[in-house]
Amino acid sequence: MKYQVIVSVSQLISDVVGLSTLRFQESLSIINNYANSDKGMQRTCFPLEVKELTKKIRTVLMATAQMKEHQNDPEMLVDLQYSLAKSYSSTPELRKTWLDSMAKIHIKNGNLSEAAHCYIHGVALVAEYLKRRGAYPQGCRVFKNISTNVEADESEGQEDFGMQDVQYTNESLIEMLEEVAEALEKAERYELLGEVYKLIIPVYEERRDYQKLAQAYSILHSAYTKIVQVSLSGKRLLGKFFRVALYGQNFFEEEDSKTYIYKEPKVTGLTELCQRLQCLYTEKFGKHTVRLIKDSNKVNMKDLDSRFAYIQVTYVEPYFDERELEDRQTDFERNNNVRRFMFETPFTKDPKKAHGSVDEQYKRRTILTTSHSFPYVKKRIMVVYHQDMELTPIQVAIDQMQKKVVEIHEVVSMVTPDMKKLQLKLQGSVGVQVNAGPLAFAEAFLDKSKLRNYARKFTNSLKDIYRQFVQVCGIALELNGTLIMTEQMEYQESLKENFRNMVSKLEDIFDEKLFSDEDGKSISLDSTNRTSMSLFNVISSPTSQA
Repeated sequence: MKYQVIVSVSQLISDVVGLSTLRFQESLSIINNYANSDKGMQRTCFPLEVKELTKKIRTVLMATAQMKEHQNDPEMLVDLQYSLAKSYSSTPELRKTWLDSMAKIHIKNGNLSEAAHCYIHGVALVAEYLKRRGAYPQGCRVFKNISTNVEADESEGQEDFGMQDVQYTNESLIEMLEEVAEALEKAERYELLGEVYKLIIPVYEERRDYQKLAQAYSILHSAYTKIVQVSLSGKRLLGKFFRVALYGQNFFEEEDSKTYIYKEPKVTGLTELCQRLQCLYTEKFGKHTVRLIKDSNKVNMKDLDSRFAYIQVTYVEPYFDERELEDRQTDFERNNNVRRFMFETPFTKDPKKAHGSVDEQYKRRTILTTSHSFPYVKKRIMVVYHQDMELTPIQVAIDQMQKKVVEIHEVVSMVTPDMKKLQLKLQGSVGVQVNAGPLAFAEAFLDKSKLRNYARKFTNSLKDIYRQFVQVCGIALELNGTLIMTEQMEYQESLKENFRNMVSKLEDIFDEKLFSDEDGKSISLDSTNRTSMSLFNVISSPTSQA
């Protein structure tokens, strides 16, 4: 009964964030007074139990008061509900109540992946509850292939007094798994449907429920078909990531100097997020109090004015080392269960200049690690660790050229060629002026007169990348020649002429033959397959910390 009262109050106020808690507080005080003044109950445990019950309800009410204060701040609102859900890890129905409330907020704001993960955590805690009852031996660990967050979050709770009131069954579990599957499909996380139905289908088979089995396989067929379609079209958008740092003790209080990674829907741009955050915090703190820090440099707290709230927003990308990339071959895999992110800041030895000539240009690569993996039940997660690497000018050159090789390789490897993308890559590689394009790096670092200035391991790496670059450009030119119409023949000849001139100059610098067949017919695409891994080897190798 006590448990059901808390659940009912939680469900009521989670649905109505703006609900006043004053009358609730007054009612609780009256109940306490009655319990303590009832002479027939004074020698029983009843008054103490009432006191414990009202204390738990007051905890919910206090959290609700904070939610009301932040009801226009979706990130803070979800954070508060997340904290409340976490505090009820030992009482499944209460935790699920707040997870469901978080899902509603996410759906309202278009964060469908986060809503799906609220449902995933909800069904996982039920699985763990059933495990403790001997009804589902696997518990929440069966969800490890769906989310790396689940086992840590849902296996830590201890049984509370209310557990005996819970009526979850294996039937409840299957119904919730079906809800998870539907949510994942809406979020376009089709690859996870297979993992969910691995848990559902054996139950259908045991029941000999052929209608449900037919529906399940139909859903899976549709999901896998959609994976093929979005892989070919590239039109699925799984979200963008940004680093958001908050500064200003007078404004952000306990959030001062904290850094988060935000996951924003679809194609949200840097400008759009900056405007949203500036409007949000201006509404909170007042006009002319919020300032955006428009670069990604390290912030010196001494340079900040205590009269203002500062927000620094930086676009980041998921970061993986070479070993991780072997297992993350698709776009989905590189956007699922990710917790390390990277951004880069250019600089020179002159503190007044961020940019310089290629032999002066350094780059700082910052790798951020969050407390949990994305997607999660929240769309912003705190950064718990960061690492900086400084790339010297020749390492910057290696990195830039390797990225160019990978980009061209990805375009020429597409099952259905995209002529527009192909020509954009060609234009940026062989259709540019000598000093503004890839040749600039070769002249700066590989010319015979300059080789002695750099370690051999770096010059050899850069030479090897140029050999790959010449090969993949040859393949790209050949492919473009098969796609163009007659009116673009002159453009194709211009690209080929630029390519021959570039190769000729590189051969002079290298003092070796780089390209024996001007049509590129003797080159196999397979010879460039190692380029993707080479890029991340350069990123993560100890040499990049020099």
